[in-house]
Amino acid sequence: MEKFGKSQPVARVEDQRFLTGHGRYVDDIAPEGSLHAIFFRAPVAHGEITSLDVSEAREMPGVHMVMTAADLDAAGVNTAMPGALAPNRDGTTGAAPKRPVLAEKRVRYVGEPIAMVVAETLQQARDAAELIECEIEDLPVHMEGLPGGEQIHPEAPENRAFDFGVGDEAATAEAIEKAHSVVRLEVGDNRILVNSMEPRGCYAEWDGDRMHLAFNGQGVWGMKDYLVNAFGLPAEKVRVTNPDVGGGFGMKAAPYSEYYAVPEAARALGKPVRWMSDRTEAMLTDNAGRDLVTMAELAFDADNRITAYRVHNICNLGAYNSQFAQFIQGELFSKVLTGVYDIPTAWLRCEGIYTNTAPVDAYRGAGRPEAIYVLERIMDRAARELGVDPWELKRKNFIAPDQFPYKTPSGESYDVGEFARLLERAEQNADKGGFAARKAESAAQGKLRGMGICYYIESILGSPSEDVKVEFTEEGGAKIYVGTQSNGQGHETVYAKFLSDQSGIPADKIEVIQGDSDLIANGGGTGGSRSVTVQTNVTLTAVSNMVSGFSEFLAGEMDVAPEAVSFDDDRFRAEGSNLTPTMLEAAAMAREAGREDLLSWSATAQLDGRSYPNGAHVAEVEIDEATGETKVVRYTVVDDFGNLINPMLAEGQVHGGVAQGIGQALTEHCVYDDEGQLLTTTFMEYALPRAWDIPMIDFDTIPVPSVQNPMGMKGCGEAGTVGALAAVSNAVQDALWERGVKQVDMPFTPLRMWEMLGGSSAIAAE
Repeated sequence: MEKFGKSQPVARVEDQRFLTGHGRYVDDIAPEGSLHAIFFRAPVAHGEITSLDVSEAREMPGVHMVMTAADLDAAGVNTAMPGALAPNRDGTTGAAPKRPVLAEKRVRYVGEPIAMVVAETLQQARDAAELIECEIEDLPVHMEGLPGGEQIHPEAPENRAFDFGVGDEAATAEAIEKAHSVVRLEVGDNRILVNSMEPRGCYAEWDGDRMHLAFNGQGVWGMKDYLVNAFGLPAEKVRVTNPDVGGGFGMKAAPYSEYYAVPEAARALGKPVRWMSDRTEAMLTDNAGRDLVTMAELAFDADNRITAYRVHNICNLGAYNSQFAQFIQGELFSKVLTGVYDIPTAWLRCEGIYTNTAPVDAYRGAGRPEAIYVLERIMDRAARELGVDPWELKRKNFIAPDQFPYKTPSGESYDVGEFARLLERAEQNADKGGFAARKAESAAQGKLRGMGICYYIESILGSPSEDVKVEFTEEGGAKIYVGTQSNGQGHETVYAKFLSDQSGIPADKIEVIQGDSDLIANGGGTGGSRSVTVQTNVTLTAVSNMVSGFSEFLAGEMDVAPEAVSFDDDRFRAEGSNLTPTMLEAAAMAREAGREDLLSWSATAQLDGRSYPNGAHVAEVEIDEATGETKVVRYTVVDDFGNLINPMLAEGQVHGGVAQGIGQALTEHCVYDDEGQLLTTTFMEYALPRAWDIPMIDFDTIPVPSVQNPMGMKGCGEAGTVGALAAVSNAVQDALWERGVKQVDMPFTPLRMWEMLGGSSAIAAE
């Protein structure tokens, strides 16, 4: 491990400035004198805009502009927002209705932007927006995530956006037909609102004919490409930056209307323009997560070995295609379709449906948590119906270590795995043997107790390629320019420490620079748990090039052949020479010699393949029969993240992911009424988990190094969420099974649990 990172639990260096109020978030750094933008949004979920009068708003004090779709069109802006299209089972591609920057003739969800007001102060913009007169003729709404209903887009009959399939449909059907036993389960995966600590925001400014957009996203190059296309500008005329970002979780990866309208306003007015979402606005308009229903079938032979797996899910896309929405519950779901089990044949069908709700896109895990949730829920149900221990059913069906590399029915190639070994450690750490006694203690207090197990696997996503640049400064330090973007994960600590470990440059002399399309040519951004794996991989390439380049230069200084120079213990050495410079000293020598070419190093590198983090999550819950209150009281995780650079940060990522999974399982639920009005628009109605909802999390790792990258790493950013949903849900099912409740669905709110336990019927009987 010494070669690729010292695996030391180093505290995050960026936290000092965050905790002392010195973070540079987008709303902190907007240029002085920026105008303020406010968006006038659709008050109904579906309707034709019969009239839009902004004349009175334009005359209000301080107002510089009121922008509509017609204004954008007159300015020559391409107002069709991007959305990737999935392949259909019949060989066609998914529906591609236009998603306009500002509504054109029709609105399709509450909160859709119709107009933008730009004024000198925020209050002036708000006051003016109140005077916009917009008449909308209501149309029937389609709220159920099923085919049919009022058609939202002419391009999508029955509101079906796509119909995706992967696997062997015929072979799977035949195996299910011939199976000794078949277990079936339908489960819902509730819609959640992301609620990053920092809401979305941006500002835009122009320097002559050159645009600069700063927004709090998950990377700059995708947004730059979209702006180049929308404004018809040469690439060199667009700069996009991400400052400090207070949470993203996939939601901030996509483009939004504001990031097009605000730059056009800044161009038209010749002044910088800023916009910042408030919390209710965010709940109405941010891309939501999850929201699907899945029917799963698992076939077994007489020895309880799985012979086939068939899944049909129907996912709610909201009113439009968001950036990656069509791929999440189909292609990304399929990456881990069969999990960690040796399943001969499988078939996944995924239908995407448009509804009159806000768009849905990636949320921490993006398809992988949804897939593992279904699989691990039906594995738990199968154990109950087959009358076997769920732990033993897993062991019997695990892919064995000698089967790797393993090709899954959906086409993934797992490189390594030792699943039984991790499960055994989880059984020990969770004290499975002591559960019966804990269950009895809970019963004595009038509470039900259940234990749930989930064994997850995750596929790292995103581009396998990444860029980096390392520059040596005149002050005697170095800068590393990275292609990913921190949303709070600790990149400044990890990347500086990794470069330090490889080059010997002290970490406190390394400055990490990210989120500026002018400073590094390309980058894949943050998402899919890719960041550390791809960025450290390319950093290794850069360091290797630096060592070679400095060795050749120093050979002349040492009067030896280049091949005689080595780099050991953070110093260059050559037999017969007293010179033993460090990397920084070599850079200083090169600067003095006029070798500017040795002071900046750029590299691009690509991983050989994906890595697959995996592990076991064990949850224990207590349920108060009188009130339905459900608490997670014990939580155990044993993960295989391969080799770790910084175990402390990896554990922090797991804690955060588990907390978000527990939140979805116990408290979080995005609710619309029948007319498409969002009912959960503040934290009074939308219940994020509180500190007391999250137990202490016992975290352990068993590294099984990946062979798909030279560091043996596997990503860890999303793993906590991937494992948490089914672990908690299976624990609730375990607790309620003995009460005759055979089906439980998230979220396990007190009211829902009380009703499941017969609370409402008991009152009726009285």
